[in-house]
Amino acid sequence: MSWAQSVTQCVQSGGTLTSVGDAAESHFLVELADLYTSKTSGFWIGIYRNINGKLLWQDNSALDFVNWGEGQPSGDQLDYCVELSAFSGYWSVLPCSSQKGFICKKPKIHSLLFALYLFTDAKKDKAHGLINMWMLLTLVLIILLGMGLITYFLFKMKTQHETEREESCHSTLLEYSRVLTGKDNENVSISVKEKNEHSVV
Repeated sequence: MSWAQSVTQCVQSGGTLTSVGDAAESHFLVELADLYTSKTSGFWIGIYRNINGKLLWQDNSALDFVNWGEGQPSGDQLDYCVELSAFSGYWSVLPCSSQKGFICKKPKIHSLLFALYLFTDAKKDKAHGLINMWMLLTLVLIILLGMGLITYFLFKMKTQHETEREESCHSTLLEYSRVLTGKDNENVSISVKEKNEHSVV
């Protein structure tokens, strides 16, 4: 990324391009940069020249420590930006449009504010988790209620069908029974008539 794009990325993540306050911090950054030498030869840092040509850190920290490479910076390179070499850790000036990696630095958070931040995040996560749990529970209850209603209506339809079939069967048996009973009565009455006729003769 260019220096300007790197600045934008750092600001969006809540920081600035890194400043280097002392030799220990410089050593730390060199070790960090060394891990990425296969990807880039250098990293943008947050040092720049203001309109008066004065060197400043982007985060407004004091410029008490420098680690310039040999012959750096030259006076005619006012519009150039500063990179930290991934190989040596020395600083050099380059055109700001050069494509380099970058190192962001975020301000330290007071421990009380950090704890408060974690607590509020935890509360948000807990609230989010509770909402998800209630949504899931509601969904499960709706599914169970739906399955219960379907089972009830299927059972009711089956029972009603069986009842209708039993009534139909009972009706058919009753009809058949009447037919049989009617024929028997007729046969009995014919027999009685015949007996009476025989007895009369």
